[in-house]
Amino acid sequence: MSTVPTHARVVIIGGGVSGCSVAYHLAKLGWRDVVLLERKQLTSGTTWHAAGLVGQLRASQNMTRLAKYSADLYARLEAETGVATGMRQCGSITVALTDERREEIYRQATLARAFGVDVQEISPAEAKAMYPHLNIGDVVGAVHLPLDGQCDPANIAMALAKGARNNGAQVFEHVKVERVLSANGRVTGVSWTRGEESGVIEADHVVNCGGMWGRDLAASSGVTLPLHACEHFYIVTEAISELSRLPVLRVPDECAYYKEDAGKILLGAFEPKAKPWPAPGERIRDDFMFDQLPDDFDHFEPILSAAINRMPMLESAGIHTFFNGPESFTPDDRYYLGEAPELKNYWVAAGYNSIGIVSSGGAGMALAQWMNDGEPPFDLWEVDIRRAQPFQRNRRYLRERVSETLGLLYADHFPYRQPATARGVRRSPLHEHLKARGAVFGEVAGWERANWFARPDQDREYRYSWKRQNWFDNNRAEHMAVREGVGLFDMTSFGKIRVEGRDALPFLQKLCANDLAVEPGRIVYTPMLNARGGIESDLTVTRLSETAFLLVVPGATLQRDLAWLRKHLGDEFVVVTDVTAAESVLVLMGPQARDVITRVSPDDFSNEGFPFGTAREIEIGMGLARAHRVSYVGELGWELYVSADQTAHVFEALEDTGAASGLKLCGIHALDSCRIEKAFRHFGHDITDEDHVLEAGLGFAVKTRKGDFIGRDAVLRKREAGLKRRLVQFLLEDPEPLLFHNEAIVRNGKIVSIVTSGNYGHALGGAVGLGYVPCEGESEEQVLASQYEIEIAGTRHKAKASLKPIYDPKGERVRL
Repeated sequence: MSTVPTHARVVIIGGGVSGCSVAYHLAKLGWRDVVLLERKQLTSGTTWHAAGLVGQLRASQNMTRLAKYSADLYARLEAETGVATGMRQCGSITVALTDERREEIYRQATLARAFGVDVQEISPAEAKAMYPHLNIGDVVGAVHLPLDGQCDPANIAMALAKGARNNGAQVFEHVKVERVLSANGRVTGVSWTRGEESGVIEADHVVNCGGMWGRDLAASSGVTLPLHACEHFYIVTEAISELSRLPVLRVPDECAYYKEDAGKILLGAFEPKAKPWPAPGERIRDDFMFDQLPDDFDHFEPILSAAINRMPMLESAGIHTFFNGPESFTPDDRYYLGEAPELKNYWVAAGYNSIGIVSSGGAGMALAQWMNDGEPPFDLWEVDIRRAQPFQRNRRYLRERVSETLGLLYADHFPYRQPATARGVRRSPLHEHLKARGAVFGEVAGWERANWFARPDQDREYRYSWKRQNWFDNNRAEHMAVREGVGLFDMTSFGKIRVEGRDALPFLQKLCANDLAVEPGRIVYTPMLNARGGIESDLTVTRLSETAFLLVVPGATLQRDLAWLRKHLGDEFVVVTDVTAAESVLVLMGPQARDVITRVSPDDFSNEGFPFGTAREIEIGMGLARAHRVSYVGELGWELYVSADQTAHVFEALEDTGAASGLKLCGIHALDSCRIEKAFRHFGHDITDEDHVLEAGLGFAVKTRKGDFIGRDAVLRKREAGLKRRLVQFLLEDPEPLLFHNEAIVRNGKIVSIVTSGNYGHALGGAVGLGYVPCEGESEEQVLASQYEIEIAGTRHKAKASLKPIYDPKGERVRL
């Protein structure tokens, strides 16, 4: 039995495909003293029973990049390590049984083309020719990806482990990590046991690749890692004599996938209501290894019945194996990667939602690069651990949510789809007021937010579609109220951070690209940049006093932004405090906003007395608030920051007073449709840490003359070298099609990029989108001289392109 070392540069916890991939890639980068500890045997948790599907197309460009990397890596691993991986590119077919699903898979095909993935839309007859056993009687469309594949999951992990060892890593089985050790806010090592033996490894870094054990391990260190296991079912048939090699087949409308292997069919399920495991109050047994869970044929039977109709040959095929094993799922069906915000050098790669094989190769590469370079190799926000909310480690919440998220993998991925489970955790003080007035709520970061308001005669629920949904006309009414009258939004979900202390100004000047050396009461819009000039945060900063600042960020990015601030806090005399729950935010917007607020407050709201970009304490009703004159919708208005105890009173005062002006309650969908008409950027879609601030069109918020700040050199270099791409606004000429995001941008007949965000511009009369266009060596005039189209589900639509906001290009309306 080999001796466990006492020192390591990094300890990786968990010997599934994820941990083996991280070890492999760190060792490949030249890291020495890489140690992987597995509690039992490699692959013995989930990896050994994974289906091994390798589908390249994911929901975004970078996730597709990682999946393609995995496929390429697995194809060459066997030659490198001598371990047979079973990797073969047999292709995949996805079939649609409804018009809505056809729209979805055809949109995915457009996305695949934009990402350089080989894809073809095929007819039902063509699908039948590729998959002769398929019943196509009700199939309305299909998509074929010829380079998708399948592999042997356990051997993939073994090959990665061998490759890691070949490059100097040490891999230990039957060594259980009892605890991650830390001091002064950073990792110092791990304590471990092996039978009667125990010890400590001092380490600079720890990576939690613990799979379904990961949540509890993280929680013991105060780290949030929201995941929970569910039972996952599949059957394997007896050998079928007439079976030839076949592509992977997905029938998402029947929650099923089919994989041919060695003359047998594996039929797997992503049923709409899953079974979380283990039961409440129970924990995973310490001796759990290569284990199966009890059969539940009744649970699987609806999937099997549909499968026999879909592939009639199954009716006479014997069942060789009925399998039920646990896999971990997350609240949003996206895995976790990156450094935990609570503990320096505590890294995570876990929660793969049944796509761990196709994800782990790329995720291991990306995390290794991140650890090596101190920053991610490209935008990884959608899987970043910093999106997790602290409350999401709650086990009751997780059990309820993952019962839904497993099935959502194969559900229709409609735009604006809201989770149905584990709702109501975070609510504004106005929640019941808005509910009584017809609000239909959505959820972001656990916050319940009014997305739109139903009429009294209208059902208060979403009816999802890829076409106009049931709230389209409601959104138009709210949108036009903001454009022509006055609307009121509840934006309590904004993240609010106080930064204060003697050194608050120099600290923020170091992080922010804009100049914050302004008088108290001034509001500054600013990005925070990384060393590459990419946008780490998008925020407003209000100077409250000489030593106190309020940072307002999107609710979804609060944990990320707090982590970024604290990461860069050195010896400065500065305190960073999350004050989100202390204040509500009521947003009064529209050309009649001044008329309303002056009837409920005695203060001066004129342009002279209250100019744009300033904040003042005001009297309102019988209470007090702090009014910020800013706008994310492009109209005159104020954000009103009200202490939680006075929120209901201020709301009622505004509502009563505003009735005479036709004040309309508005939801998040109207906020978004208004902001995109003004070409205001949305963090996570239009701007990310991979997007250079100048190419994003935000150079006006960068002041290089103020002195040094993070990203300044990258800005100066880009100004010297010129832009390689520009963020462009598009308006479709045809008023009927809709844009959401990920549609293809076509320039002079060639796909050049994708739409980063889209919505319907009700004031402009058509769908509006934003997206980057390559422009190296080109002037603005040359960029705009081209012919543009947007491809939606294979059909191209003419579009007007603009580098200035098409609505109110001079920005005059916010200063009415």
